Amino acid sequence: MTTIAHPRAVAAPTRSGWFTQAGQVLRRWMISSMRQAWGPVMSLIQPIIWILLFGQVFASLGALPQVGGDGYIDYLVPGILMMTVLYSGAWAGTGYIDDINSGVMDQYLTSPISRSAIISGQLAQQLIISLAQSLVVLGIGWLGGARYPGGIGGMLVALGVATLLAAIFCCASSAVALVTRSQIALISLSQLIVLPATFLSTAMMPAALMPEWVQNVARWNPMTWAVELGRGGLTGVYPEYGWWQAGGLAVLTALAFVWAVRSIRAYQRSV
Repeated sequence: MTTIAHPRAVAAPTRSGWFTQAGQVLRRWMISSMRQAWGPVMSLIQPIIWILLFGQVFASLGALPQVGGDGYIDYLVPGILMMTVLYSGAWAGTGYIDDINSGVMDQYLTSPISRSAIISGQLAQQLIISLAQSLVVLGIGWLGGARYPGGIGGMLVALGVATLLAAIFCCASSAVALVTRSQIALISLSQLIVLPATFLSTAMMPAALMPEWVQNVARWNPMTWAVELGRGGLTGVYPEYGWWQAGGLAVLTALAFVWAVRSIRAYQRSV
């Protein structure tokens, strides 16, 4: 009797886990950042100018009781810290537009990789850069004369809040980039948002010295929440409503992340 050999069963390809996928995306973006390190480095020129120049020009404000009387540079540094991560985060979506134009995004979307892992990997890279920039800003502030009575714990709080703010704007920028697919549209919208968000907050001026309508806007501005929490961490004196401000930033971070993931899925359906 002739024995018929059955073909061997072909094992299904193994799909890597979510964290491995996100890690590979992170690795790819980190390599790209190291090859173009001039971008993050050049972005630190602006906070140097803000801290050293504005800290000197408006030094007399430090004597006002609304500022705290400890010097304007101490008041200014937390605002510049949040401004730095805000501006960096607003540009995060440019990487996706480059990927769309070069065809890399299409390769991503035809591969068996989670869409949330694509977003998370790039977000992690942006947050690592933001954290490094934040540490440099705090160092520049120290050299400029600022002191941080809140100690190491307070500095960690400020860095954590800055990371939340960066995550909000990184995800929002990514979502806008995936929806518009236009560098010009992303830059225009970023400028339209980041400047009002900065100057309609307490980043540079106490709310008590602002017009009433600006105070009302600043009260609900996430930038103000981040600045006040960061300032509380560095000074050791936290705002009265700090918990709900921190909660608000956490909720906005989650919503922005969901928006970014939904945007990449909408992009895939449209191509």
